[in-house]
Amino acid sequence: MEENKKVNKENINKQVKPGSFIKELLSGSMVSEKIILKNLGYISLITFLTAVYIGNRFHAEKITREETKLQREVKDLRAEALSTSAALMYISKQSEVFSMVREKGLNLEELKTPPFKLLVNKK
Repeated sequence: MEENKKVNKENINKQVKPGSFIKELLSGSMVSEKIILKNLGYISLITFLTAVYIGNRFHAEKITREETKLQREVKDLRAEALSTSAALMYISKQSEVFSMVREKGLNLEELKTPPFKLLVNKK
């Protein structure tokens, strides 16, 4: 029984006094010793995960900007390809080819007869 009384007295002495809690909190010893040092592993893990999260966010934003830029470029190139194709279709018309040949003075004439195949018998 005497041992129980001693243990109880020690527990009562170890309890935090109301004035000492505020004093420790204001002095910073509570924060630095009790909270930070005991949880240093967790704090470093949270700091690392926060840094990874921020880096991942910047990387995702960079990829999104590049994707938008490439989509705009594809749209412009598609429009350019369409206009080039239309111009080529116009230039390759028979009447346009004939007028270009006349302008350049190449002395070429249109065929009056359609082309035909030559058949060769192999023996």
